[in-house]
Amino acid sequence: MSTEKYAISGSQLVEKVKQLIREGNIRRVRILHEGRTVLEIPLTIGAPAAALTIMIAPVLAALGAFAALVTECTIEVEKVNEKK
Repeated sequence: MSTEKYAISGSQLVEKVKQLIREGNIRRVRILHEGRTVLEIPLTIGAPAAALTIMIAPVLAALGAFAALVTECTIEVEKVNEKK
């Protein structure tokens, strides 16, 4: 498992999370603000991205409200390393 971090502006938060979910190899997404975890989204590996986006729509709505309040935050992503 690998971890990646992205520092982004609040206005880009929801779109970046949607993009990461579409990638499909994400186990968990954490939203950090000033070093503190604000929201943690566990994701099911192997779930179709479209179904997953629909299931977490309420979370994305809350994330949008949070994004309106902050100027910068960090997204920490746990990715599953696919062995070939």
